[in-house]
Amino acid sequence: MSTTSGAVWGRAEQQDFRSRVRGTLLGAALGDALGAAVDGLGLEEIREAHGPEGVVDLLPVHGRRGAVSHLTQLTLFSVDGLIRAQVRRDTGAWHPPTDLHRAYLRWAATQRDWGPDERRAEDGWLAREEWLYARRGPTRALLIGFGDEIMGTLEAPKNPGEPGPEAAARSAPFGLLVGWEPQLVVQLAVECAAQSHGHPVACLAAGAYAAVVHALARGDSLDGAVQKALALLAVRPGHQPVSDALQHALGAVRQGMPSPGRVAELAGEGGAAGPLAVAVYCALVGEDVRHGLCLAVNQSGPSGVAGALTGGLLGALHGETALPPAWMAELEGRPTLLVLADDFAMEMTQGPALHGPGGSAPGWLARYPRGTG
Repeated sequence: MSTTSGAVWGRAEQQDFRSRVRGTLLGAALGDALGAAVDGLGLEEIREAHGPEGVVDLLPVHGRRGAVSHLTQLTLFSVDGLIRAQVRRDTGAWHPPTDLHRAYLRWAATQRDWGPDERRAEDGWLAREEWLYARRGPTRALLIGFGDEIMGTLEAPKNPGEPGPEAAARSAPFGLLVGWEPQLVVQLAVECAAQSHGHPVACLAAGAYAAVVHALARGDSLDGAVQKALALLAVRPGHQPVSDALQHALGAVRQGMPSPGRVAELAGEGGAAGPLAVAVYCALVGEDVRHGLCLAVNQSGPSGVAGALTGGLLGALHGETALPPAWMAELEGRPTLLVLADDFAMEMTQGPALHGPGGSAPGWLARYPRGTG
């Protein structure tokens, strides 16, 4: 697989990339936190509880304002797995889906264990973050998918009948592999989705979302990014429901003022294609990040997923400084998100200085061990 090893990164490019990485991870977490409090409620229930405008600010959920769900937890472990894959590449063992699977198993341990196990040196630093040892509504498909050591593959996927959007919601980090060819980014996202959500719609929605983030992180417009994703999808069997949903989202932009009714129409009846369409639509029509996220979560479908997907797109498009500061101040886990984002950006732009044939920084290998953990 192609990586960033051949790229020449000037300082301005590195800073722009880091801002987009931060924006993607923090934006997705903000959308998750905003939607988590009303996830699964009907639009009328949301309005009865929070007024005619619905959700316009962070609400208490999981005991505090700004708390995130399992969607953000898994996205963090996606980033961790990608860094570990790059670090392990020096050893000649280069199979990123396996590294991602190991990362998701570390997430699964946070859902079972009371807290970090200091004896597991191979866990690296992220699995020692105590705030991650909290159950935040993980779906049955996730607990089954990562409930044993067997890795789902495209040939033998876990939960082959599960079309839900949770795999797409952890796939933004794949799009941040800006040195990879787009079709390889899609392939990795699809293969990793099959580890928990084996239905073609779930896998292809994850691939499409990663492709859109990838184009945005490389500087494309959102419309242009969606067009690139559609071209990449077109060659894959079973793509029609996801392609149709994306086309529907682009068409809805020209149909007048945004409304909850339009969002509901795009959301459809379950499955991953609907929330992906909602995210693209809300990111396209949102006046700013706050407006786009509120539009995404005030609906009767999976508000948390829609918020997370929308936030990832807006963050990749605009960078971290576009995110609402008052919400950022209350976001759970922001220090962890920022450190992980910066580590990812550093690995992607300066990996050879951190590890390689000529020697490795011991501090880096302590954070992201090469072992089989």
